Amino acid sequence: MSQDFSDDAIEHARRIFAGDWQFIAAAATIDILPPMGGIELAFAGRSNVGKSSLINALTGRNALARTSHTPGRTQELIFFEGPPKSGLRLVDMPGYGYASAPKTKIAAWTELIHRYLQGRATLGRVYVLIDSRHGFKDVDLDILKTFDRAAVSYQIVLTKADQVKASDLQARIAETTAALTKHPAAYPSVIATSSRNGTGMPELRAAMMQLVAERS
Repeated sequence: MSQDFSDDAIEHARRIFAGDWQFIAAAATIDILPPMGGIELAFAGRSNVGKSSLINALTGRNALARTSHTPGRTQELIFFEGPPKSGLRLVDMPGYGYASAPKTKIAAWTELIHRYLQGRATLGRVYVLIDSRHGFKDVDLDILKTFDRAAVSYQIVLTKADQVKASDLQARIAETTAALTKHPAAYPSVIATSSRNGTGMPELRAAMMQLVAERS
């Protein structure tokens, strides 16, 4: 299942995301989260799935969010605020599946994520990034179950779509959509994207602005 957006919706979202975006906070503990404001859209995914690259592509910035080839580098909740009156914040969450990180650090990140998900009234949706070359891994499915139990709305975004043949990508979208029928908190539409060539970015921006409008 995919979403269709009008040209006006696509253009409105493009203008919003082309505006001024600013880093506003980095929180390693729940006690230092920034005050709630606007609608927060969070990005979750395995380490190196492309969260920071996606945020940079959405906003047309090369270095708004840090990118790294080192798994687990994002160790905090990173908050970015959109243009004035956009009512939008983006949140880069620590990557999961970082087996090389110390267990104590993994436990601290996991606790931070869980407390953020359960206690943030301004959280509109979590976008769970899945590498389109590989599909769901066991650790991804565990995270989806966590979101289901917490009743947190989430949507699947396939990344690195430019690295998959068109026929294989369509099959991946179909199997991902089918798998989501077992997850009650999942939004049924799957968006395939590429931070490298811009595939899916207009649709993802429009989906986000539609959600902001619904929550406002």
